[in-house]
Amino acid sequence: MNTAEFRLPDLGEGLTSAELVSWRVDVGDTITLDQVIADVESAKALVELPSPYAGMVTDLLVEPGATVPVGAPIIRITTAESAEPAPPSVLVGYGPQASHSSRRRRHVPQTMHQDGETAPTHTRRMASAMTSSARAPQATVFVTVDVTASMDLLAKLRNSAPFENISVTPLTLAAKSLVTAIASSPEVNSTWDEQSGSSVKHPHVNLGIAVASDRGLLVPNIKDADTLSLLDLARSINELTATARAGRTDTPHLTGGTVTITNVGVFGVDGGVPLLNPGEAAILCLGAVNERPWVVDGLIEIRSVVTLSVTFDHRGVDGRQAAEFLSLVAAMLEDPAVLLAHL
Repeated sequence: MNTAEFRLPDLGEGLTSAELVSWRVDVGDTITLDQVIADVESAKALVELPSPYAGMVTDLLVEPGATVPVGAPIIRITTAESAEPAPPSVLVGYGPQASHSSRRRRHVPQTMHQDGETAPTHTRRMASAMTSSARAPQATVFVTVDVTASMDLLAKLRNSAPFENISVTPLTLAAKSLVTAIASSPEVNSTWDEQSGSSVKHPHVNLGIAVASDRGLLVPNIKDADTLSLLDLARSINELTATARAGRTDTPHLTGGTVTITNVGVFGVDGGVPLLNPGEAAILCLGAVNERPWVVDGLIEIRSVVTLSVTFDHRGVDGRQAAEFLSLVAAMLEDPAVLLAHL
């Protein structure tokens, strides 16, 4: 018989620690190889932790709620033979929907988030991100545009065979317009380098989608979104948001974003002033599409209208650049032919 200590593995993306949210095993339990033994939450994601050993649990070395450095021992397992660990398994992210009766035998007491009490991890993660965001000098520009033509296009796409069973919304067209317009305004797809005092432009667009989930605000991103067709982009947005709301976004999709879009219109508001995702130079905000009286050729008509806003990092993007970028996005949504002309 051997006793093996399992240490918190490297969670990737340079993360140095994680919070042990809950144990799924108790002392005395017999476990199998790759059995999920704990849930840990890093600054990027909540993941299941599989055991690299089969045997009996003899010690739980960390209390739920504790922050554990990568490499610190967390559990002792008595094994029948060799204590050599199996190759590391893929860590799988999950969320509230993964909760079930067998998930927790020991767990973190529910935080009431009242005065003086520690907020949940996802709230602290959002607070940390927004504090980091506030270090960048930010400004916002707005435009209100007639998107009746885009709404007509969406209606046709929804009835077309290629888009069957795929949700296409104003967000889809706004996202496609955003990633396309970046070719004319590459400065909005950049990161300000404090050390060199320069803006570093990214070769491709990793499009972050702000998603409101039961675990708080998440911003998973679509890699190389600028290379995707409208159909593939719509499919990717569908998959990304569904995964995020199910709480199963993995760490790679939560890191490496270069620009973000957020849709506050789904909450029934006309627009907003979004804050930058840290490390990014711009975020586009889409308000609600509503029918309003609008002047067309000197006459008042009822049109579908939306307000767009772009918040930008004023160290690497100036007001003219941001305004030109937003104007082009708005032009694409006002007349999809403009979007086609830039593809």
